[in-house]
Amino acid sequence: MTRRFFGTDGIRGTANTEPMTAATALKVGMAAGSQFIRGDHRHRVVIGKDTRLSGYMLEPALVAGFIAVGMDVVLVGPMPTPAVAMLTRSLRADLGVMISASHNPYQDNGIKLFGPDGYKLSDEVELEIEARIEQGADESLAPAHALGRAQRLDDAQGRYIEFAKNTFPRGLSLAGLKIVVDCANGAAYRVAPTVLWELGAEVVSLGVAPDGFNINKGCGSTHVEPLQARVLAEGADLGIALDGDADRLILVDELGRIVDGDQLMAVVAEHALASGSLRGGGVVATVMSNLGLERHLAGLGLSLARTQVGDRYVVEHMRRHGFNLGGEQSGHIVLSDFSTTGDGLIAALQVLAMIAQSEHPASQVCQRFSPLPQVLKSLRHGGGEVLGLPVVTAAIAAAEQRLGRTGRLLIRKSGTEPLIRVMAEGEDAVLVEDVVDGLIAVIGQAAGAS
Repeated sequence: MTRRFFGTDGIRGTANTEPMTAATALKVGMAAGSQFIRGDHRHRVVIGKDTRLSGYMLEPALVAGFIAVGMDVVLVGPMPTPAVAMLTRSLRADLGVMISASHNPYQDNGIKLFGPDGYKLSDEVELEIEARIEQGADESLAPAHALGRAQRLDDAQGRYIEFAKNTFPRGLSLAGLKIVVDCANGAAYRVAPTVLWELGAEVVSLGVAPDGFNINKGCGSTHVEPLQARVLAEGADLGIALDGDADRLILVDELGRIVDGDQLMAVVAEHALASGSLRGGGVVATVMSNLGLERHLAGLGLSLARTQVGDRYVVEHMRRHGFNLGGEQSGHIVLSDFSTTGDGLIAALQVLAMIAQSEHPASQVCQRFSPLPQVLKSLRHGGGEVLGLPVVTAAIAAAEQRLGRTGRLLIRKSGTEPLIRVMAEGEDAVLVEDVVDGLIAVIGQAAGAS
């Protein structure tokens, strides 16, 4: 069955345009609710959201859908995606829902679903929900006396704050550290600064004034320049950049240098290896991670397992093969000892603990290897199978030959935006840049001609 609604991270699109309409959200609520109604107990779903204007449209539509099939709804308001996953398990709920388009601009929105175990749904379950959406849910409608009810969980933020703090080593404090945190005007705008302050840090907050339109706008993990400038201006020890739903993390050291997901995985892996807490014999990452990370881990006697892009594929591999550390270069860091999905705040706390314990600056703790030159560029497309055209396949073959055995080329369609992404890496920075620019030009011309 062809996937019509779900992509690499739930359902996503432009707000008030299919599939991100109130009508479709209603259908998703009914279909997902009926999928997870099992047994005679009162069923429960937890719904969180980020700060996008369209959340006010999608949230009540989803609520109506779940109530219509007899599922009680617990609303937690603006909360990080990993908080929704945690609360789903904590409340013994049957389903968790996060309304967010992660790092995308405010015009977009999305629906992410979590099972009762707090993990994102598998491809197979998503396809079953799609089938229910297509078939309609009339047979699943609850009788009048069995309709669900909705209530708001007033202490949801406090529960997640305590959960996050409990992942930080007892007896350790952030006192003496000055931290700039950029919450991207998104879901963590209240909880992230509070956690850092309660653990003793001096906190400078950015991106904590959401207005429905400014989520991820010139801030957060995809726009770290303001954070870099503020870290240097404040003489801060570290900068933390989260994205709109706070499931990904990029750090900035005291010198203003970026610490991406690959470096973060290396930092955590080394520490876990030394403490004997690393499981699986290595790290799980995606095809996007730098070869420098792979070589660095190999030097430590560790493996790097690669999956397709998407943190849920990383998590699936981790669960299947017994790993407890994985992530993406973009900043999704999955620490399965603490969380079922990427959690930017908890990942930041683990690195901060290492900095506090080592008494060394972030630049020494976090810069673990020299990445190979890597270039990633994106091209917006209007659909169609452009990548299969002869002129494109010939250009790809020529590019791979130019990169040789020490290089790597990856071309894929984004699962969350109408983009074709071209990534290349190798020993020669000039060659890598030229290869990517050449392929972007060929693909662009082919798309225009097709």
